[in-house]
Amino acid sequence: MSTFKSLHILNYRIWFLGALVSNIGTWMQRTAQDWLVFDHLTDQDAGAMGITMALQLGPQLFLAPVAGLVADRYSRKQLLIITQSAMALLSTGLGVLVVLGLGQLWHVYGFALLLGMVSALDAPVRQTFVSELVRDDYLPNAVALNSASFNVARMIGPAVAGILTVAVGPGWVFLINTATFLAMLVSLWRIPTASLRQLPRAAAGKGRIREGLRYVRFRPDIVVVLVAVFIVGTLGLNFVLFIAAMVGTEFGLDASAFGLMNSIMAIGSVTGALLSAGRGKPRLRMIFGAAAAFGVTSGLAALAPDYFWFGVALVPVGLFAITMMTSANGYVQTTTDPVMRGRVMALYMAIFMGGTPIGAPLVGWVANVAGPRWSLSVAAASGITAALIGMVWIIRAQQLRLTFNKRARGLRYFRIVSHLEESGGSVTHMGDTANGAAQDQNPDDAVER
Repeated sequence: MSTFKSLHILNYRIWFLGALVSNIGTWMQRTAQDWLVFDHLTDQDAGAMGITMALQLGPQLFLAPVAGLVADRYSRKQLLIITQSAMALLSTGLGVLVVLGLGQLWHVYGFALLLGMVSALDAPVRQTFVSELVRDDYLPNAVALNSASFNVARMIGPAVAGILTVAVGPGWVFLINTATFLAMLVSLWRIPTASLRQLPRAAAGKGRIREGLRYVRFRPDIVVVLVAVFIVGTLGLNFVLFIAAMVGTEFGLDASAFGLMNSIMAIGSVTGALLSAGRGKPRLRMIFGAAAAFGVTSGLAALAPDYFWFGVALVPVGLFAITMMTSANGYVQTTTDPVMRGRVMALYMAIFMGGTPIGAPLVGWVANVAGPRWSLSVAAASGITAALIGMVWIIRAQQLRLTFNKRARGLRYFRIVSHLEESGGSVTHMGDTANGAAQDQNPDDAVER
């Protein structure tokens, strides 16, 4: 099946299985950590959760340029071994503190910041390492399957963590997560370095970070995708905060209900990721269409009358959120020159995750002051805004207009056409190559976007 074609490649299959186990542990720790802050160390303070998320994701903003250059310069396999080992040690440290009863809120803040610093380096390396496992025409499929793995883990991890947090406490969940990092390290060890694709590396010297920023500057299609990702990632994807506030404050339930709701939402996320894996090449229209659908379904979730209907509403929210993000990730990776991929993906991850220091405390404040339902309304507005920005850009870039043909029948009276297409021109966008020269993309491909 085309949806799973990357799994026919041995190296990718090994990576996929190791990442799946590690992702389950990561989601277990996230769920336990959030509930530790929300219910154990504070009196259900959504703002404190927002601060924790900001500390863990904030380093993406500051370390992205360096992390991207490192990903383009050095062995990604060796870098992943270092980052995964460091995250395992941090999980162990926090787990020991909590199990011994010594954990305080400032400890969680400190470990969240340290984990964020390591993750800032890990993220672009992990994203671009996939391109060494599969060839370019398989890359969108591999990216989508990575997202599916992450969200299958999201179905399993939070539910297990919710039960364990109630039964044995969050500290033991952190220690279990330490063990799951071993699966990733073993998978990296089993992938022979000689079997990896040899991709171009960034040359040594000054100005390489500016080179990556200049490349993006002359790719307006990537810029508009990054703008949409920033808006939705900052204000719309604070799911843990939304769910905790709705489950704990609005419905008055405990950690097991919180974990179950995260898993229910992941059903939609996995579905969205698998649908993306089967589509082939990502399109701009899919990115912005999914953003609009995410906004609408988030608004419906805000209106859910009880716990059951809130869970039902979260399924399409997860589906459209992952469809947007997987399509955006695949589009940026597949249209970026390989030598620039690490730096561009570092910028992507910084914008995607680094907006949380702004959005999470803001959304947490809205949840505390106006109520959880209004915080979900912020997410709804972010999706609609991102979709409108993308649609306006596409209309202007491709010079689209609505025409009327009185001789046609039915809905064919109306047709959207490109002015450039009518005049015999080509619809292209300019991409800045590694040496600063501009290259034209395929005109037919641009129209399809």
